[in-house]
Amino acid sequence: MISTTDFKGGMTIVMDGQLWTIVEFQHVKPGKGGAFVRTKLRRLRDGGVIERTFRAGEKFQEAYLEKRTLQYLYRSGDTYHLMDTKTFEEASVPAEALGEGAGFLKENMELEAQYHDGHLIGIQPPMFVEVLIERTEPGVRGDTSKAGMKPATLETGATIQVPLFVEQGERIRVDTRTKSYVSRV
Repeated sequence: MISTTDFKGGMTIVMDGQLWTIVEFQHVKPGKGGAFVRTKLRRLRDGGVIERTFRAGEKFQEAYLEKRTLQYLYRSGDTYHLMDTKTFEEASVPAEALGEGAGFLKENMELEAQYHDGHLIGIQPPMFVEVLIERTEPGVRGDTSKAGMKPATLETGATIQVPLFVEQGERIRVDTRTKSYVSRV
């Protein structure tokens, strides 16, 4: 059991039967009354964020997460097939479990998975991926009404905004957290 005074950013707790990650926290000691802790929590199951206030000293069960490296093998319909790189066990994961990062997965890519009590609860794709631009319109010089950006479809099927100078067939680096162009490769 951990107390609210032991909270740290990134810590995972069990509250109301669900797993929550502490995004932000602030200890407050008003001039009158008891101290309390303001927190912003993210639900691991679906990514929902709530703000909650706790009395100082309230106790919670800390959730222990095991991290494993999985390799993305292939996709069949809305199911992604992954393999544990140490035990070679295969797992089938629905698209919802991967979230928006699924649009940047390439075959044989390694992902970080989080397990709690032996159950897969979340998958984190790499922070940056290198992908090929499959289709984009040629950039028109002087067309800067959209701050010099144009849509591009990647080899993985995702569509992002890229600068006008990027052409079809080029390899680019994409930040999977913000789904944005970083640089040419």
